[in-house]
Amino acid sequence: MTLVFFLPLSNTILSCFKDNSVFAWEFDTLRCKYRLPTPIEGSVLLYKVFAVTRDGRIFVAGGKSNNLHLWCLESRQLIRIIQMPANVRAVRHLEFLPDSFDGGSNQVLGVLSQDNIMRFIHIETCKLLFDIGSHEVGISTAAASPNGRYIASVMENGSLNLYSVQALTQEGNKPPPPMFKVIEDSSKCLSEANKLTMRVTSGRSERPWKSKGSKIETRLLKLQGNTSLENKENELPGGLNKKHLQALLKGFGEYPAKYRMFVWRSLLQLPENHLAFSSLIDKGTHTAFVNIQNEYPIKSRKLLRVLQRTLSALAHWSAIFAETPYIPLLAFPFVKLFQNNQLICFEVVATVVVNFCQHWFEYFPNPPVNVLSMIENVLAHHDKELLQHLIKYNVTSQVYAWPLLETLFSEVLTREEWLKVFDNIFSNHPSYFLMIVVAYIICSRAPLLHCNQTGDFEYFFHHRNNLDINVVIKEAYHLVEATPLDIHPQRMLDDFIPLTKGQYPVFNKYPKFIVDYQTREWERIRQDEIEYLRERQLVHELEAKAQERKAEDEAWYQKQKLLREAEEQRRKMLLEEEEKLAEQRQRLAAVKRALKVQELQFLDASRRRFLKYQQDQHQMELKRLDDEIARKVSMRERETAATVQDVEVQRMELESQRQLSEQHLIKDQEAVTKEMREEVDARRRRMDLEDHLVQRLMEIDREENQKAQIVAEENLAKAEQKRVGTDWRLQALHKLRRGDQDREKRYEEIAKLLHDNRVKEAELLKAVREAEEKTWEEVIQKKAQLEEEQKAAAAADVHRKQFLEDKMKDALEMAEKLQREDGYFGERIERLCDLKAGRTERGVELQHVPRSGNICLNDLSASESSSHMSLNRRREELACQERELMAEVRQLRRKLTSLARTRHPPARFQATKWTP
Repeated sequence: MTLVFFLPLSNTILSCFKDNSVFAWEFDTLRCKYRLPTPIEGSVLLYKVFAVTRDGRIFVAGGKSNNLHLWCLESRQLIRIIQMPANVRAVRHLEFLPDSFDGGSNQVLGVLSQDNIMRFIHIETCKLLFDIGSHEVGISTAAASPNGRYIASVMENGSLNLYSVQALTQEGNKPPPPMFKVIEDSSKCLSEANKLTMRVTSGRSERPWKSKGSKIETRLLKLQGNTSLENKENELPGGLNKKHLQALLKGFGEYPAKYRMFVWRSLLQLPENHLAFSSLIDKGTHTAFVNIQNEYPIKSRKLLRVLQRTLSALAHWSAIFAETPYIPLLAFPFVKLFQNNQLICFEVVATVVVNFCQHWFEYFPNPPVNVLSMIENVLAHHDKELLQHLIKYNVTSQVYAWPLLETLFSEVLTREEWLKVFDNIFSNHPSYFLMIVVAYIICSRAPLLHCNQTGDFEYFFHHRNNLDINVVIKEAYHLVEATPLDIHPQRMLDDFIPLTKGQYPVFNKYPKFIVDYQTREWERIRQDEIEYLRERQLVHELEAKAQERKAEDEAWYQKQKLLREAEEQRRKMLLEEEEKLAEQRQRLAAVKRALKVQELQFLDASRRRFLKYQQDQHQMELKRLDDEIARKVSMRERETAATVQDVEVQRMELESQRQLSEQHLIKDQEAVTKEMREEVDARRRRMDLEDHLVQRLMEIDREENQKAQIVAEENLAKAEQKRVGTDWRLQALHKLRRGDQDREKRYEEIAKLLHDNRVKEAELLKAVREAEEKTWEEVIQKKAQLEEEQKAAAAADVHRKQFLEDKMKDALEMAEKLQREDGYFGERIERLCDLKAGRTERGVELQHVPRSGNICLNDLSASESSSHMSLNRRREELACQERELMAEVRQLRRKLTSLARTRHPPARFQATKWTP
């Protein structure tokens, strides 16, 4: 890059690079606004110098050529190429001559060429108006006054010439009479007057193409003794004079504390560019100093904030300060001193960096080796022994000089000492700062010569020491005067140059590629750090979330623990309540059991009484039936005996009438036999029905008693019942088989007797007819008596039938209910009913035999007198057999009843019935 500058009245930065490319940049955003096109072929030159009109519209560029390029910045086009005279081979400086009436569109351009002559031309007409300077006394540099009336030029011989533009333009370029002024300082002798002489030459220099006949007239003017010592070179802002201030400083050693800040501002000639400083502050905190509190933990928040803003403004002003590690150390003393005025603080630091830190950044990022070499040369000239001692222990200038420079003595001096030192530094040439460093080292030679370790040297130059600062200051003045010119720092350092007004100057005296590379590296590291911080923030957030979840889990577990504890407590309470309730239930159960036992005892007692009563009733009924059977048997025997007697009495009578009444007797006998048979059958059926109902009741009772049995007892009872039933049936079948055999024999005998009777019926017919009349009368009487008895028996039968039907209905309902509850009992009831029906049928068959035999005996003919005795014996045998058979039947019934009661006790039946 060749040059960078601001366009007037704007925030646009114009920069030109070595390839002649010109860019315009927006100052606020650093965005490229436009770029000037490349010049046409044949007119290409290397731009070295530039000039811009006051209105910022015309831009002129020159270089190693006699051509000038005029650019219109509004249209961004090359509008004219001006060719200078042939003797102009290069352009060194361009300067527009202001005019109060051109509105900033300057038309006169001053061109300083390689021949040290400055020619003023009109850019529109391209005419040469006038020139200044000559080949003998050439111009080094020139500048025009803001109003365009005067031109000041520094000549090669060191003189300063002032030219009046009006005289040069109106008088045909004739120079005014030259003036030579000599200014003497009253405080010094006349021998030093030449040092204060200022030559001002005004006139027209000879042009190269004209004759050299004219001469420059000079006149020496001596100032009177009462003339003021002030001159333009020593004039300072605020009406102060630098020479007076230096004299005051030498007399008192320091400036008054009350006016020190004002004096410093005047010495440093601060421009106080509020707008420029505001634009730097508005850019905010620089990324390099965001976390400055971590590296420099300052207790005062205000001081830290001012330091951060000042450093950020310096970094925005020039990128080198963002990468310089010692810039906070350098700026901190001034920040602490001017913390209430940040503008002054920034401009003081910037002025110190520009003037007193010259050549510091040329070897960046290393320390300024050239500056340290100056200090080492001065130290070697004035104190070789001390330097040899430092070299002996490998103590370089980076150890004994650089700590003092980078901290501006703030580490080794107190506040008052530091202020006194900088009173002298700001009042002298920038080289005096280096002399102060050498003086501090020389004044510390005694303790330094006793140090023999590197750590001791480092500690010495980083901490306060017992030195008289006034001695150091005087030693520095002595070094300034006693140092030879070949090693004097003033020869290599520029004079003090204040900051420019309006905009701060461009600070680019550093290796830009290193700074750019370091900036890129820092930016990359910063981005990596930002990424790391972002990831760490994410990790922290995840950890916070994990901690939060953990806390929530802990709270949840704690809550669950409390809930479990509360639940356990309530469970314990419930268990206690349940135990109490269980105890109460046990007590209630015990009471209920006692009541139930009492109830069962009462029920068992009542049931036993009922069963006893029922057994008694059954026994009475059986006894009554047995008595009735016996009565009927005896009655049949008596009737049979009476009939036999009547037959024997009437046999003879019937014998005679047998032939006559045989047919009638047979018919009547058949009718009577049929009627008697029907009556006997009906009675037998009634008896069988009654027996069946009784057996059903007994079976239902036994079935109800069996319901209370548990499964094992039921199975056992079932097996036992089957065994008993099988045995009983076998016994009954054997007995029935024997009875059938006996009946077969009796049937054969009866059939034989019937055959005999039929033979003798004819004989008895006659006797029957004779007794018919008497018999009819007896039959009528007996029939009436029989009807009455039948009515009474029918009423009794109806009452008994109704009673049995009710009992049977209740028993069947109970059996159906039990059958619905358990189909096992229904099946057993059916089997028992079948068993009872079989026994009833067999009983009927057993009862049928004697009755049949009895009826058959009634059919005997009266005429069988010859076999009467045998018939009576047979009757007696049949009656005995019938009685034995009936006795066996009654015995079997009693065994069956006792067996059923033994297998199924009534108490269990009642318990099962009433306790489901």
